[in-house]
Amino acid sequence: MSTRQKKIRNTGRLIVPTIAIAFISYFGFHAINGDRGMNAKQRFVVRKASLELELAALVKERKVLQQQVQLLPQGGPVVRDMLDERAREALSLSRPNEIVIFDEN
Repeated sequence: MSTRQKKIRNTGRLIVPTIAIAFISYFGFHAINGDRGMNAKQRFVVRKASLELELAALVKERKVLQQQVQLLPQGGPVVRDMLDERAREALSLSRPNEIVIFDEN
C-alpha cells in the first residue's frame, strides 16, 4: 500500500507580499520620478527662477520703450527721421542701395 504525501509549499505565502512590494515599488518610483513627483518639483523651481529673470529683463525693456514713447511729441508733428528709423528697425527693412550697420547699445 502506497500513500502520497503532500508537500507543503511556501509559494502561497509569498504571493501577497510580492504583489504588495510590486505596488509599493511602482507608486514609490512615480512619487519620486513622475510628472508630479519630487524631482519634478525641483525642475519647476529651477524653471520658475529662469522665468523670473526673463520677466525682469522684459520689464526693464518695457521701461526703456515707455521712455522712448514719452520722447515722441504729444499732439505735434512726429519727426519723420525718428519714425522712419524705428519702423525700419522693427520691420528689419532697408532700401536696396543702403548699407546697414547694426550697433547694439
